[in-house]
Amino acid sequence: MSAATALAPQPSTTGFSFDNCQRNAALESSGMALPKAVKTGTTICGIVFKDGVILGADTRATDGSTVASLNCQKIHYLAPNMYCCGAGTAADTEQTTKLISSNLELHSLNTGRQAPLSTALKMLAQMLFKYQGHISAALVLGGVDRLGPHIYSVHPHGSVDRLPYVTMGSGSLAAMAVFESRYRPNMELEEGKKLVRDAIAAGIFNDLGSGTNVDLCVITKDGAQMLRPYDVANVKGARQERYRFKRGTTAVLKTRLRKFDVQEEEVVSMDTSEASGSA
Repeated sequence: MSAATALAPQPSTTGFSFDNCQRNAALESSGMALPKAVKTGTTICGIVFKDGVILGADTRATDGSTVASLNCQKIHYLAPNMYCCGAGTAADTEQTTKLISSNLELHSLNTGRQAPLSTALKMLAQMLFKYQGHISAALVLGGVDRLGPHIYSVHPHGSVDRLPYVTMGSGSLAAMAVFESRYRPNMELEEGKKLVRDAIAAGIFNDLGSGTNVDLCVITKDGAQMLRPYDVANVKGARQERYRFKRGTTAVLKTRLRKFDVQEEEVVSMDTSEASGSA
């Protein structure tokens, strides 16, 4: 077998493969114009409340200026005691959380105990750091273990933060404004759910990349509860006017008629009655 080259790399057997980066660099150096990256949008957040954590996310998936999906699920399962919100490229966040969820299950089976959040945090950080930001996954990790409730933010390059409330995505500034003005420690459940809902709604109404519904996930020591959808922020209203106009509403300034000759084309079927002879 011939050795791998930049234009024909050997396929990867496991994990993520970035061999196309070498191919794209070779094509770009030869003068070929490559497609530009498109901007994606999301609003995700999480808070620590009195009895656990509450995660929130919008449901709009975008491809540049195009709305690709109205009901994308951005809160991903990792383990019974922890979930993870994803912003960035939908495929990257989905596959990253699936891989870490599988590894957490193997860890629990091997040790005979429930994996703590620090284990999931270390797995996510090491994986994203290994790929140096090429995996477009900005994550909000939340859950409850024997040490209590925790909320972490995990950036695409592998850096992490532990905070009482976090936001990420293109609508994060609007959501953070809501948290900074209204968050307080030891909030009750309903108050916390309303706060997370309002933070996601702020992202929906102030960021073009976020929209449609508000999803919540409440995690306590007794388990997790997905609320999907918790609220429909963007309700499509009824049309108030008819947009069909009578003929003659717009003045015709000039009329030009052209006559085209239409010729009928005769189709002759091929004779396939005799089989072709062998050489």
